[in-house]
Parts: sequence; C-alpha cells; structure tokens
Amino acid sequence: MKVAIYPGSFDPITNGHLDIIKRASKMFDKVYVTASNNPSKKSFFTIEERVDLIKQVTSSCENIIVDSTSDLSVSYAESKGAKFIVRGLRATNDFEYELNIFAFNYHINPKIDTIFLMTKLENSFISSSGVKEMAMNGACTKGLVHPCVEEALIKKFECLKKDDEICI
Repeated sequence: MKVAIYPGSFDPITNGHLDIIKRASKMFDKVYVTASNNPSKKSFFTIEERVDLIKQVTSSCENIIVDSTSDLSVSYAESKGAKFIVRGLRATNDFEYELNIFAFNYHINPKIDTIFLMTKLENSFISSSGVKEMAMNGACTKGLVHPCVEEALIKKFECLKKDDEICI
C-alpha cells in the first residue's frame, strides 16, 4: 500500500491545497492531510477549526484521512507508515523554501521521499495569507477557497459598520 502525508498549516485550506490533495489521492492508496500545529507560529484558525475545514473540503475523497500533529513531518510520516511526503509548489520562491525542508527531512530519514507537485496555473497565485488579507478587508474570496472556508472566514471577520468605520 502506497501511503503519503501532505502536511501544512492550512490556515486556511485553499483551492490550491485542494488541487494538490485531489491529485495526490489519485497517486497514493492513502493520504494523510495533516494540519501542523506549530507553537512558534500564530495561527488564525485553531487547529480544531483547520481540521474541521479540511474534513469538509475533502469529504468526497475516500482515501483521505485528516489529522493534526505537532511532530516533524518526517516523524509523523514514519508513525503512519508513509514512505512519501507530498509538498505543493506555486512558484520559484516556494521551491527554495521546500528544498530546505526536503534537505532536513532527508537528513532525518532518507527512506522517506518527498514528492513535489505544482499546483494548476489558475491556483498558482493563491496563498492562505493572501486569502486572509482579502477576507479581512471585505474582498470576495470566491473561487480561491471552498464555500465552507469562505463562510468560516466571513464569520471570523464579521463586523459592524458604524459611521463608515469597519470594526473587527
């Protein structure tokens, strides 16, 4: 059985992430989509909210298991019997960042391979931070995230207009 993990912060999960997940699910028998809980990072959504959103977005994919972890990706992969770590790439700057992560993971366990998947061109500009910034400023995120994620973002940034001021 070919098992992979697709780790990330998924804060929030975007259509770019979903593109990678769906394609990875065709390549592997089982894919653990794992929201990373990094205590040194300030997350917008809680780990529970991120896991719930990932579950909603991937509900049609039968071989996807949604989980969370505070472990290193390579350690988590070992614990699940995964021999592959899937990583998504959008542009050149992603590659430099991901190459560094790959090098550390390879140093820890060279038996676990990293698979890089380029997101489709229409998703290549989408980032979680960009989506959050758009939502915070009231811009439409339709087409960038699943409707349930868009709804969650709106709820997080719900505000009242008073005298032309936006209150967050």
